[in-house]
Amino acid sequence: MELYESIGQEALLGILSHIFFIAITFYALQAFMLEKIFKKNKVFQIQLIYILLSIAIGTTVSNFFLQVSNWSSKLPYLF
Repeated sequence: MELYESIGQEALLGILSHIFFIAITFYALQAFMLEKIFKKNKVFQIQLIYILLSIAIGTTVSNFFLQVSNWSSKLPYLF
């Protein structure tokens, strides 16, 4: 039963990590003025770009931190 708990905790940590980093990325991307790159009156497309960029960057950063955490937990097996 402990194996299933460990898998569940890892899944929960991954989901929360992805959501956290996607939210932070969305907040950080709002500092850029992407509106000047796009045509006028294309509000929906600009919002969609913000969301897609947030997901892409946030997921990449989250995967990085999850992998580093996973690797660091395996370091004791080296010695």
